[in-house]
Amino acid sequence: MAVKERVGLVVSDKMEKTVVVAVENRVPHPKYNKIVVRTKRYKAHDEDNSCRVGDRVRIRETRPLSRTKRWVIADVLNRASEI
Repeated sequence: MAVKERVGLVVSDKMEKTVVVAVENRVPHPKYNKIVVRTKRYKAHDEDNSCRVGDRVRIRETRPLSRTKRWVIADVLNRASEI
């Protein structure tokens, strides 16, 4: 069985060892065929609290880690620019 992976943007890092990752999916509208952007938010495990808001990350599906957490950070693709 293939492991599910998604690429998304970290939108929240306020929890301990957990980040919220927003994944955008572009799909055509069933009737009008215009491209619609659908966003789904996943809670992902970040063991060493290294991710910050704005980072582009790859997440991988794993066993349930808590009531809502079923994903883990596989790697950080782009770091958010420091301001």
